[in-house]
Amino acid sequence: MTTLGTDLRRTVRGQVHVPGDDGFEAARLPWNRAVDQRPAAVVEAEDAADAAAVVGFAGRAGLPVAVQPSGHGATTRLDGTILLRTGRLRGVEVQQERRTARVEAGVQWGELLTATGKHGLTGLPGGSPVVSVTGYTLGGGLGWFSRRHGWAADAVRAFEVVAADGTQARVTAGSDPELFWALRGGGGDFALVTAMELDLHPAPHLYGGRMLWPAERAPEVLAVYREVTAAAPEELTVWFAMVKFPAAPHVPEPLRGLAAVVVDATFLGGEEEGRGLLRRFEDIPGALSDSRAAMPLDALGGICAEPTQPVPGAGRAELLTGLGDAVADDLLSAVGGIAPVGTVQVRHLGGALRRPADGGGACGHIAEPYLLSMVGPVLSPEGGQALTARMAEIAQAMAPHTSGRKPFTYLNGGETAASAFDADTLARLREIKRRRDPGGVFRANQPVLG
Repeated sequence: MTTLGTDLRRTVRGQVHVPGDDGFEAARLPWNRAVDQRPAAVVEAEDAADAAAVVGFAGRAGLPVAVQPSGHGATTRLDGTILLRTGRLRGVEVQQERRTARVEAGVQWGELLTATGKHGLTGLPGGSPVVSVTGYTLGGGLGWFSRRHGWAADAVRAFEVVAADGTQARVTAGSDPELFWALRGGGGDFALVTAMELDLHPAPHLYGGRMLWPAERAPEVLAVYREVTAAAPEELTVWFAMVKFPAAPHVPEPLRGLAAVVVDATFLGGEEEGRGLLRRFEDIPGALSDSRAAMPLDALGGICAEPTQPVPGAGRAELLTGLGDAVADDLLSAVGGIAPVGTVQVRHLGGALRRPADGGGACGHIAEPYLLSMVGPVLSPEGGQALTARMAEIAQAMAPHTSGRKPFTYLNGGETAASAFDADTLARLREIKRRRDPGGVFRANQPVLG
């Protein structure tokens, strides 16, 4: 390891950490602290040239490279790898007239929305402001505005990449259609992406927020949720969740330890119209809070109040084939008192996600109208086992209403790419991987060959 560290420091300008170094233990940590990553070295690239130098070095040394800008998408498959951090690549350039943005690999969604919101434009973000735009998009990118505009991956115009041999290139539909297709939803198995050019969408007005009731209102809230989503325009996105807030100091006192049911919503439009579309929720008595209002784009990440600091956790997801009476009854019965699961959420899909995009990428389209996702804290090995078992119980109870497919970025550590792609798409991705990276230089967080 001493030799590896010395050789890497001669190769790159960024910081290098190997086992035994003072900073190694902190550098190797992922966002999800429940995952134990043990790479051979960690390199914090200064820029794209530095990243290319790491890939070239790894190819010559016969070592794989795994890329994590901010530590999301952690994996235990890092033994013997160089973990490349691209979090220092933070450039953002917005072209208002063209409605595009160039985003470097370390940029987080909150940063991009701050930059685009000044021009009344938006990308296609998820629920967290601290997830990297690049990692999210390579996995497809399923978020707030996907019902209106589709996958984030299909909004990519160009990628700036490092190939397995260490060379740099700009990849577009015209220059390299095969790789361009694979990178739009197939993950990071084919090249290292140092920057992307994305289409932006008009968003002069945004209305949204969170409504919250005590847990005993869940049947009433779910009934209204089904009614509202059945008639929702594509500009409206509504998510339903049953939540057990932790009894922790960082949770506001009124919510600490509370079991609740919440509805999170965004509307790409004005407040009056958005409130009208959600008015049925106001008929449900006992609401504890309602934060809905006209809002700036860079406040979007606060709606779901997802953690913005690293936490230990585990999750599971399933795609629901419907949300009829039997599905709703089975969901409420299966979740019960929810613990040790922290959140059981149902996201409304449909809209543009159902339609195959013209010239779309590997992410394809989603026929299923709803996504069921579960997540909870892992505070000990025993707690992690109990959480995993509980999520499996809920998934089993809902099995008659699920398709078996999952979005790529929702796969957990025990699942493979075969759960995210149909057979033809997976076969095509695997062939591209073998052809573009025969030496296995890139080790994606979720490999297509796994």
